[in-house]
Amino acid sequence: MSFLHQALVFLAAAVVSVPLFKRLGLGSVLGYLVAGAVIGPSGAKLIGDVQNVLHFSELGVVLLLFVIGLELQPSRLWSLRHSVFGIGGAQVLVTGALLASACWLFGLSPGASIIAGFGLSLSSTAFALQLLAERNQLTTGYGRLAFGILLFQDLAVIPLLALLPLLGQTSTASPEPGWLTGLKVVAVLTGVVLAGRFLLRPLFRAVASFHSQELFTATALLVVVGTAALLNAVGLSMALGAFLAGVLLSESEYRHELEADIEPFKGLLLGLFFIAVGMSVNLRLIVEQPVLVTALVLGLVALKGAVLYGLGRFSLKENEPSLSLGVVISQGGEFAFVLFALAVSFHVMSAHEADLLVVVVGLSMATTPVLYAAYERYVRPRFQKKAQTREFDVAPQEDHPVIIAGFGRVGQVVGRLLRAKRIGFTAIDASPEHIDFMKRFGSQVFYGDASRLDLLRAARADKARVFVLAIDDMEASLRTAKTVKEHFPHLVIFARARNRVHAYQLLDLGIEHVMRETFAGSMELGGDILQTMGLTFSESHRVMERLREHDEKLLRETARFHRDEAKLVEAAARARKELERLFEQDDAEQKKSA
Repeated sequence: MSFLHQALVFLAAAVVSVPLFKRLGLGSVLGYLVAGAVIGPSGAKLIGDVQNVLHFSELGVVLLLFVIGLELQPSRLWSLRHSVFGIGGAQVLVTGALLASACWLFGLSPGASIIAGFGLSLSSTAFALQLLAERNQLTTGYGRLAFGILLFQDLAVIPLLALLPLLGQTSTASPEPGWLTGLKVVAVLTGVVLAGRFLLRPLFRAVASFHSQELFTATALLVVVGTAALLNAVGLSMALGAFLAGVLLSESEYRHELEADIEPFKGLLLGLFFIAVGMSVNLRLIVEQPVLVTALVLGLVALKGAVLYGLGRFSLKENEPSLSLGVVISQGGEFAFVLFALAVSFHVMSAHEADLLVVVVGLSMATTPVLYAAYERYVRPRFQKKAQTREFDVAPQEDHPVIIAGFGRVGQVVGRLLRAKRIGFTAIDASPEHIDFMKRFGSQVFYGDASRLDLLRAARADKARVFVLAIDDMEASLRTAKTVKEHFPHLVIFARARNRVHAYQLLDLGIEHVMRETFAGSMELGGDILQTMGLTFSESHRVMERLREHDEKLLRETARFHRDEAKLVEAAARARKELERLFEQDDAEQKKSA
């Protein structure tokens, strides 16, 4: 098959499988693997030369390690040192040692057991981070801890890759004594570090002066591939060389430009690598040994999940986030494919052993979305129900003049302003996790549902003067507004509205001070744009005030019939003409005064 036809097959397989698997919530990596399995020798046999494709696509792994190196700034690592080096290091060591021991007991050689055990201890960074991001869990306690563990796992790949040549053997015996080979390795590593520190920045500065995007991209690829080839020449991993180049450039002013230039090549070649790995998957193993494969997959997920749960309990001190951590990164990772493929080329493990491990890792990835969906549906609600039965916190004895219901984005800003002017306030929030998080930053927030009358009385709402309604959830916001209006009519309510519909509902309840959260910021942005376009500050301010008054008037006029769409459309058309007329009058007055 010609190169053009092979490229057509690869692209078609990727374009069909990746969107499908992402739509199913299974991730792009699994899509590439399945695509490779379908078109490979065990499937439709559209591509037969797997090894050549695998060797070429290893450039994708090289570029991935370069990008990881670019992102690992020393300052970032230091801020995450507890989760990265503490919990992350413990996870890799404990899980790797247990899995390596199990592999050795099952008959693998010591070298193969080490690579298999520690390779299986790694989780899928792309898979887990995508899962967390889709569910807005990256900023939670267990989400940040998962990120730190994954970051350490990315770092742990480097010594494992460097270990492969030492555990295995190359096809030809080296005539050089071991001490000379070691001296060459040290010399090359020292040379790479010195060149990266003193030569790379001047090189990129000189290339950038030509203002040629193509030349800059070519130089970036030359540095990555050249460093990888140099380390490969002395028996070390190409990926290690690329990682070193990335770390050496992580603090440079060209970091973001390099990452942007490398990203398209990395994405395509890494996708090709996963397809090649999928092509090399021996599907017959699943058919011939279904019990063994199933047992290995379940054993891997259970063991990793148990270790992660224990570490989560040690760090997070709570059951629910610890279980979430154990579920979300219990699978095998894409770097295992890299390690096992290279382990075969270095004769550390047999092709049959690598095939079995690749199948186990791939299937373990498929279990994660299913396990996480089941966990969210059946397990997590039980913890949330238990959290809801937690007794409401007792408000302080002081009679604070302001109560803030909802201490999220809006409530925190209001609280900072009040604290700056030494005005006391009582903050209430209904999320136990959010309250525990805020306590770590020195903010005292009380747990409770602000729509409950007994809680408001405990918070001394009868002694307060102002009630700030900053609850994010619209239904909870409206319930709270009704309770406050009915039982504490003396309170002046300042309500945050998510949108115009929410504002209409709050106005219906008789709340006068309603602020739409996006309107004020949009007005400020528009004023800055007007000044950039040549208007003076006073002119832009006058336009903003005119628009603000007009929109506020329109909001209150249309609140009476906001459920009648025909009347709303008619009122909006009238308001637009009126606003144009007002601005025309302003322009005429300005010309007269000039």
